[in-house]
Amino acid sequence: MPDYRLYILRCADGTLYTGITVDVPRRLREHESGNRGARYLRGRSPFELAFDASAGDRSRASRLEFRVKRLAKRDKERLIAGSLSLEALLEEDQVPVSSGGGNTTIGALNTGR
Repeated sequence: MPDYRLYILRCADGTLYTGITVDVPRRLREHESGNRGARYLRGRSPFELAFDASAGDRSRASRLEFRVKRLAKRDKERLIAGSLSLEALLEEDQVPVSSGGGNTTIGALNTGR
């Protein structure tokens, strides 16, 4: 079973893009070429790899990707800086929840957008 990686790209416009793959260099080339790259990244290059970590199997990687994508940018920056761990995102009491607006803080995460 392949080991999936969770990665975060920092785009030229300052936004962050999160994805999963088994081959980060190949996926970056796909994003850069526009061939099979994410639609979100079109027109946002150049971008840099800001974060890359092992995410386990496909199921665990997909759960992590979902959780990271729901984080506020400041919490993604904490993940990139190493002050928030991927493991913390999988802990039940650290799960960010959508409140339908406004800021909702659970544990150490703030999901305000």
